[in-house]
Amino acid sequence: MSGESGQRLPVRRAPVQRRGASTVESVLRACSTLLERLPLDEVNTTRIAAEAGVSVGALYRFFPDKQAILDAVAVRHMEEFRVRMAKVLLQGVFRSGPEFLGRLVDAYIEYLDAHPDFRALALGGHISALARESQTRPGAGPAGLLRAFMRRKLGVRDSASLDLRLRMAVETGERMIAFAYAQPSAEERRRILEELKRMLARYLFD
Repeated sequence: MSGESGQRLPVRRAPVQRRGASTVESVLRACSTLLERLPLDEVNTTRIAAEAGVSVGALYRFFPDKQAILDAVAVRHMEEFRVRMAKVLLQGVFRSGPEFLGRLVDAYIEYLDAHPDFRALALGGHISALARESQTRPGAGPAGLLRAFMRRKLGVRDSASLDLRLRMAVETGERMIAFAYAQPSAEERRRILEELKRMLARYLFD
């Protein structure tokens, strides 16, 4: 689940002309399309370039390798989720921290279900450590939403201790969500996710 708000996508060089920006966008869309159709190990830069309608050389002007493209897709999804949920969750009325946390987890699961390309990356452990690290910084990713709620609604102050707790919660949440999706039935997945919400609520709010 975890660049700070407004962080650039991890590209080799930022496009300064409209044509370059269009190439980057085409590459990212192509990668997402392929991730929805193929196993990740069958997605490579040659296939991505062909799907995007650009040359491999044009792709490499902006992305050094496949991992950089995967990270860019993942970071964009994580930022889209954070922005979308900030409008919904932080303007909502919640009676408690556990209630907010439960809705945040539910929203993240809904997002994963609606975006199979991101689900393949997030649950398969295919996001690099650098990209994942960027999403655990203050203000970024789901941790940023939790931090904002705890500060605005619960009066919790920023601190190194809060940073660590949120990072621990995100790391635990990522692993347990992947575990939930690995279960053979929807009912078993639901039980694990409900237990995850209870576990994280006790850790963060008790």
